[in-house]
Amino acid sequence: MPTLGLETQIIDKAVFENTVTHFRQAGIRLPTFGELAEPHRIPAAIRQALAEVEPDAPHPLNLFRVHWNNSSTGGPFQVVPDHIVLPSTLTGVEAKIVVLPADHFPMIHAHKVLATYGCLAPRIITGQFDPTHHRAIWPSTGNYCRGGIAVSRIMDCRGVAVLPEGMSRERFDWLEAWVSNPEDIIRTHGTESNVKEIYDKCAELDQDPDNIIFNQFSEFGNYLAHYLCTGSAIDRVLAHLQADHQELQLRAYISATGSGGTLAAGDYLKERHGSWIVAVEALECPTLLYNGFGEHNIQGIGDKHIPLIHNVMNTDAAVAISDASTDELLVLFNSDQGRRYLAERQSVPVSTIEILHRFGFSSICNILAGIKTAKYLDLGPNDVVVTVATDGEELYHSEHEKILSQRFAGTFDALTAAETFGQHLAGVAVDHLLELSHIDRIRIFNLGYFTWVEQQGISIEDFVSRREPVFWRQLLDLIPAWDEMINEFNSHVGRE
Repeated sequence: MPTLGLETQIIDKAVFENTVTHFRQAGIRLPTFGELAEPHRIPAAIRQALAEVEPDAPHPLNLFRVHWNNSSTGGPFQVVPDHIVLPSTLTGVEAKIVVLPADHFPMIHAHKVLATYGCLAPRIITGQFDPTHHRAIWPSTGNYCRGGIAVSRIMDCRGVAVLPEGMSRERFDWLEAWVSNPEDIIRTHGTESNVKEIYDKCAELDQDPDNIIFNQFSEFGNYLAHYLCTGSAIDRVLAHLQADHQELQLRAYISATGSGGTLAAGDYLKERHGSWIVAVEALECPTLLYNGFGEHNIQGIGDKHIPLIHNVMNTDAAVAISDASTDELLVLFNSDQGRRYLAERQSVPVSTIEILHRFGFSSICNILAGIKTAKYLDLGPNDVVVTVATDGEELYHSEHEKILSQRFAGTFDALTAAETFGQHLAGVAVDHLLELSHIDRIRIFNLGYFTWVEQQGISIEDFVSRREPVFWRQLLDLIPAWDEMINEFNSHVGRE
């Protein structure tokens, strides 16, 4: 797979040397994957210097904040990643639904900047991307392209965001403030479900050799970054919870499909705890569940294809959540009437209500899938279901107004709050959940053929090789190899 960032040797020495010179002048040092997985390994001098760096600034040192251990203040790294244990008064289940919010990631307040780095770093250290010459193309439905633009700014290179025109206004506002040229925001047709249109535009851009496409759906650096960094972060949270309650056990990891990167943490956790991996999608576009199609508003989770980096044969269940639920719960969680109802009628703790703004559409989707899974498996108080909150409500203020108009006729009162809670939280059922048999996994795996072999030109041999567990085990050998190359690269830059 020569185009998918799997190399462990320098491909172009001239590009490598140009990049070394550029990074030396710009004062850039690359973190290793191991440092992002265990931030206490980041050199003390760098951690001290970060105290003077604004987390949202395009500063080279913010590459060392691309992990789960940041604090809300931008101060010293937390020993245990930030996490939220949702109360049963909100979830309606005895099992502990644990959420890792991603809003402390630098610059974009979303964990997709980790995927960005996972795709970019291997291309830098192998001499396949020259920031003094190439343009970095970031295809996305929102947060990944924002992460790509942020990292491009850090490297003083030209980044280009490719995303559907129907994504939230806040995404475009952020991009317009960060790109160097308005032409570097390319709007493709459609909304969240129109991933193929993004691919088609990238195929057009790829005709120019100065453009390098960083396709998060097919670059295994995305998979490996989340496998190691997100997987180990969740493992630390679990160990922290077990320190006070040794009887707790991890039963399931929940992630919306998206690019398939965040799902990789499930492989890490399943190896260590035997926990389920649950892939989540929109009911309005149930590709895994029903080979279906459609359009929806759960922004950031991707549709109508199976990502190349999704380890389908290791996935235990597929779940679909309706965007009616995520739309309406976003309003419930972020309106005065909704918060009052949760406090007064459902006895949800104020401490929980105060952090509900940290959950955007896909975050709410993950939580609802976690509740479904807990009900399906009949989980009890000693069982843990864990998921991530990709982004927060801050990216959806404009969507809030649309939802009020379209779904609530412009009014959200106490009665509407009660109806919303009853339908979308208390009423969560185990419908649209499929425990995957071997045949189900084969069906979903085969569905990827039409995107990757027929449309994207992956060889049938490379496509089929992903069906075997050995393929994914061997991928892990790339992590120490890349970390060694990162250290060597930094030594050339003069920033060991």
